Amino acid sequence: MTGAHPPAAVARAAADAAARGLAVEFVAREGAGRPTSPRADGALIVKSIVVQRGTSYVFVLAPLDSQFSWAKLRAHLGVNRLSLPDAAAAFAATGYERGTITPLGSATAWPVILDASLVGEEILLGAGSHGIGARVLADELAQAFGAEIVDLAGEQAA
Repeated sequence: MTGAHPPAAVARAAADAAARGLAVEFVAREGAGRPTSPRADGALIVKSIVVQRGTSYVFVLAPLDSQFSWAKLRAHLGVNRLSLPDAAAAFAATGYERGTITPLGSATAWPVILDASLVGEEILLGAGSHGIGARVLADELAQAFGAEIVDLAGEQAA
């Protein structure tokens, strides 16, 4: 972000990206609430979902307008049960509020799973603060985090 001091959470995300050698552009997001379009300035908007497996978590990155397959995710992780933590648990696990969650600068470096449909895309994901997004190449993000690339395609959200 040019010309402004980023919020502490965005600064944490930026520091993590820099430490990983990951080129990220932090941009102000237009509008309030959930985006209504699957793309912003050509970048595919991505939701970062914190998924609990037992006592640990994983980040699942998937297109905003898609519903990923829980069955495919369970099969990939080799578990029978996964859940979504409540807002307090998600914050405790990541240091970020819902709607701002990102693996960048997370309180704990949980494993990252990238939906295969994001390969080759420029994406916009959470940056730790409401109204700010992190623009990055999905392939570079996957490499920086050692992310697993998995076909999680499910049904399209209505």
